Amino acid sequence: MKIALAQQNYIIGDFDGNLSKIASAVSDATASGAELVIFSELSICGYPPLDLLERREFIETCILYTEKLTSMVDPGTGVLVGSPEFNPNKDGKMLFNSAFFLYEGKVQQVFRKTLLPTYDIFDEYRYFEPNREFNILHFKGKKLAVTICEDLWDEQPFENDFSRSRLYTTNPLKELMAFDPDLIINIAASPFAHRKMEIKQSIFKDKAAKHKLPVLYCNQVGAHTELIFEGGSMAIHSSGQIANKLPFFSEGILITDLDELVDSVPDSVEEIPDRIGCMAEALICGIRDYFGKMNFLTATLGLSGGVDSAVTLALAAEALGPENLHVLLLPSQYSSDHSVNDSVQMAENLRIKYNILPIEKLFNSFRETLFPLFENLPEDITEENIQARIRGTLLMALSNKFGNILLNTSNKSEAAVGYGTLYGDMSGGLSILGDVYKTDVYLLAHYLNKEKEVIPENIIDKAPSAELRPDQKDSDSLPLYEELDLILEAYIEKQLPLEKLVEMGYDFQLVSKIIRMVNQNEYKRYQTPPILRISSKAFGVGRRLPLVARY
Repeated sequence: MKIALAQQNYIIGDFDGNLSKIASAVSDATASGAELVIFSELSICGYPPLDLLERREFIETCILYTEKLTSMVDPGTGVLVGSPEFNPNKDGKMLFNSAFFLYEGKVQQVFRKTLLPTYDIFDEYRYFEPNREFNILHFKGKKLAVTICEDLWDEQPFENDFSRSRLYTTNPLKELMAFDPDLIINIAASPFAHRKMEIKQSIFKDKAAKHKLPVLYCNQVGAHTELIFEGGSMAIHSSGQIANKLPFFSEGILITDLDELVDSVPDSVEEIPDRIGCMAEALICGIRDYFGKMNFLTATLGLSGGVDSAVTLALAAEALGPENLHVLLLPSQYSSDHSVNDSVQMAENLRIKYNILPIEKLFNSFRETLFPLFENLPEDITEENIQARIRGTLLMALSNKFGNILLNTSNKSEAAVGYGTLYGDMSGGLSILGDVYKTDVYLLAHYLNKEKEVIPENIIDKAPSAELRPDQKDSDSLPLYEELDLILEAYIEKQLPLEKLVEMGYDFQLVSKIIRMVNQNEYKRYQTPPILRISSKAFGVGRRLPLVARY
């Protein structure tokens, strides 16, 4: 039996567009000999629909379009497609997260998700009732075990409690093994995280090897606001070797013969691309889809001569095209000549429209206006923030006048410790690097320069500085990024406490200071634009902490 995995990029709530895309893929796969075509989790409506799931008319539309699909595809081809389903029982949540099997012009069977994640960005138990009844799909003389995303992730440990061996008490695959299946299918909407690519791949390989069964994994691709899905759908041999897989960050159809997944072991295709390369692709995908799905056309940013704005500009140029960017250079009396010259060189390297708008006169005007209030008080962070807010105002003026969406260029290291100005450099419609630590920003810069110099080397080589006062360096206020980022990642992603970090060899006073800065600046991060998520614990929807707390 030939089975197709259709890896597609949906738009949440675009029922006509999603249906057309799904039907077209079924047609193409059928023409190539596929007898069963598999789509990702909640593919009818797009994932994650969030509180749209609380609207009855939204669910009714999902059901209507699932039924429409049955009349649009070859009745001789089986289709497995994801969609929400009303819970027919009086008790429990209103919905199930389901996979519908379509064949011979109607819905033949429905399979429901058992494990509903409620960690990180997931909150599925808010909407769905967990499945408690297990059944198997009989098709073309084969028995197929259908699972939905988390249902194959049941053996993962708690992220920050390794004394527990399992996250869930129910094992869906164990229940399905009682039916003696010939194949495991997993339809998913599993978001990208740059340090979890190997872990994700190993989960499916281990399941195949453990049960001596082939596994077919179909994942969504594309971005939905903060969330980026890499795709990476794959066919895994019963030995645990990956037989074939689709590329990351692009749509495609993979057709595999089930018999070949249990016969001779295939050549390995397990190579995972470079971590920084994947990160760059993910961010480009995130920018492109945010603009494309929102019908935004053009963007702007403040090009400062620093590595953050340079990397953001290079990524945006790749995602949107240089012709759709218009940047501003906003030097003050503290800006170095090379910062302006480097910025000009980069804009010209990419053939991007730019304007230079010095802010010294505006800054002096603010000083004069505030002088009666401040009198002879010494200048401090107040004046630094005024400069950042002047720049934010000018960038938003360009955005308002010409419709260019402002891209925020702050990195995760700065956001973590509050090294940014509200309504100044923290402004924007979308944060590109808010989940990228500064050390990785430099690695991204080198990656983007691998074929030719897009980012002037001087931008990468010079010491980082906000240039808001004479001879300012980031290291005046912060530890070296090489050390800071390791501590931040251990505290934020791995959620290790102060005591554990000190045991790892970090200075107690330094770690205490950094943790205090992270905790005290939650109120700033609460007001940032959406942040493209590329780690396992990004600021935003996946990290929810109280603003008012004494912990």
